[in-house]
Amino acid sequence: MSAAEGPLVVGVDSSTQSTKALVVDAATGRVVASGQAPHTVSSGDGRESDPRQWWDALCAALHQCGEAAHEAAAVSIAGQQHGLVTLDAQGEPVRPALLWNDVRSAPQARRLVEELGGPKFWAERTGSVPGASFTVTKWAWLAEHEPEAARSVAAVRLPHDYLTERLTGQGTTDRGDASGTGWWASATEAYDEEILARVGLDPALLPRVVRPGEVAGTVRDGHHDLPFSRGTLVAAGTGDNAAAALGLGLRPGTPVLSLGTSGTVYAVSEHRPADPTGTVAGFADARGGWLPLACTLNCTLAVDRVAALLGLDREAVEPGTSVTLLPYLDGERTPNLPGASGLLHGLRHDTTPGQLLQAAYDGAVHALLGALDLVLDQDADRTTALLLIGGGARGTAWQQTVRRLSGRPVQVPQARELVALGAAAQAAGLLTGEDPAAVARRWKTADGPVLEAVERDEATLERISGVLSDAAPLLERGPQNR
Repeated sequence: MSAAEGPLVVGVDSSTQSTKALVVDAATGRVVASGQAPHTVSSGDGRESDPRQWWDALCAALHQCGEAAHEAAAVSIAGQQHGLVTLDAQGEPVRPALLWNDVRSAPQARRLVEELGGPKFWAERTGSVPGASFTVTKWAWLAEHEPEAARSVAAVRLPHDYLTERLTGQGTTDRGDASGTGWWASATEAYDEEILARVGLDPALLPRVVRPGEVAGTVRDGHHDLPFSRGTLVAAGTGDNAAAALGLGLRPGTPVLSLGTSGTVYAVSEHRPADPTGTVAGFADARGGWLPLACTLNCTLAVDRVAALLGLDREAVEPGTSVTLLPYLDGERTPNLPGASGLLHGLRHDTTPGQLLQAAYDGAVHALLGALDLVLDQDADRTTALLLIGGGARGTAWQQTVRRLSGRPVQVPQARELVALGAAAQAAGLLTGEDPAAVARRWKTADGPVLEAVERDEATLERISGVLSDAAPLLERGPQNR
């Protein structure tokens, strides 16, 4: 490893499936070391993980970074949003964490919206209309279905909060991740006591919200399983999407489409969002602005599953299809159909496996692009290149599908692991006093090839919209009630 030009920082991405750690030169953005370790998600009725696995994976990933991690002056942890981590008085998990893609709390979400002012109340109060992914609905589910567990909870955390607290010994979160709970009021930037009272959650159980640029703490003594030096600064951290926005150095109005286990469309905004339809979540960003975002539950994992069922490579798509495939394999969030399953329409004798696979790509991208205009401010330039990130961004089939259905130029940043890079930029900001997004722009993380715009495929968009509209009553009932 060559000598660094500036101090070293660590950025962590604790995602659904694994934890990744990068050691980055704060002066240049050069990644000098990296590590990754997996964790598991239950495959039963819900989606759960033991938070202690995240810690073990963090330790393993950091040790893979070697001596570089020991030299780091600051660290920041970004994590999957929305997950409900419940801890007892000793700081141990009461039960496995309910993850963002656990949709069992859909009935509680509907009830909370109906009984506490309706969608407009929630949008104006918290910035978002909570669906089954939001933490507040998961707490309501826990209190209803596992009341003994709920009564034994001494602290409620989000995934990134849990890891940061184990580093520092202090319960903290940030505005970006807190805005995805459903109990943080975007209008006042404080916990909403009325909502907390409605779900029976004592605000004393929640972490302190650290301000942008504020130090959350330092690595505490006794962490012999970590390579950090004593006194290493710990940043607030944030949710994964807010971290990716930092990692791209986003300016207002630039749209992002992220292709991962979930698909997301978002853009930084200077205006506090409040969409009463619930399509757009009015998240805060990690800097003091806003991050309106639309999310789907089914993206790369669902399309890969379709490819596996067909016995095809994920790139083996064929054009010319009139078949429609809505790949809602885990229910869906956009549109809000938590009980839905996949739906195939228009199958004919001459339909090929490659055309079926292309239809899965089209169905996955359709909902995200439909929400794009709602995510962007009204005065945003609709010809700005769409930044394509996430695990699917370098796949040719994904790139061409997004180009064809969006009609926009598409830019694919060369930098990888943007969530971890965003966390690293946040850690670097602690040392230099810079805006983390400005740090990322200095690192040129968004640079990459631009694929020119092609004519938008209106016929496919209209066909999918028509099938979705006609099938909505069937999808809303769910497979068990058909």
